[in-house]
Amino acid sequence: MQDIGTTSIQTAPTLDPFALVAHSGPVSIAVLVILFIFSLVSWAIIFSKWTSLRRAESHSDAFLEIFRRSKKFSEVHAVCHQLRMSPLVGLFLSGYNELNYQLKPKGGREQREPRIQNLESVARSLVRATNAEVIKLERRLTFLATTGSSTPFIGLFGTVWGIMNAFQRIGAVQSANISVVAPGVSEALIATAAGLAAAIPAVIFYNYYLTWVKRLSIQMDDFALEYLSVIERNFT
Repeated sequence: MQDIGTTSIQTAPTLDPFALVAHSGPVSIAVLVILFIFSLVSWAIIFSKWTSLRRAESHSDAFLEIFRRSKKFSEVHAVCHQLRMSPLVGLFLSGYNELNYQLKPKGGREQREPRIQNLESVARSLVRATNAEVIKLERRLTFLATTGSSTPFIGLFGTVWGIMNAFQRIGAVQSANISVVAPGVSEALIATAAGLAAAIPAVIFYNYYLTWVKRLSIQMDDFALEYLSVIERNFT
């Protein structure tokens, strides 16, 4: 019987991604560099968007509180610069400018009681401002969508190319032994893994931020209705 104390135990080799990349061909390395750039830009967008949307939400909450508490639009206008990250500020300023334009004295005559002639015009200015703010909130999200949809295919291209090279090596050595096949297949599959690593967080955060933007958009629609009601009560 073999002495257990002298028996050597063979362990499975550990996976070393850096070694696999080092042994990859120029096409595979080019694919990995492209995927790395996609991933790097995606994470930069993810962090910057997280910061900007959080500020937009907190500034909107503060702006709404001030808007509902104030008795004059001029008081709300005074805090707009401090809360400029809120999309509601863009709506308020658009309506405020249209209101001031309609209340401007015509022919040098001051109105005893300020009244506007066209509430529809104010509503149109709010719709335009809402659309502009939604475009700003969605800025750069398309890159996350592009990363989520394209990087798996770029990685797949790298894998297919690597497997083609692996079969060429098999033909050159004229042996289909696992020790000949496995290294080439491992090098090829790392491109697919890199593509998925770039795509998965991009897709998750794209859907999460899109829901966040939709929530802010609904808040803008509600504010526009509330703003119009205040204008209708006081200036028509």
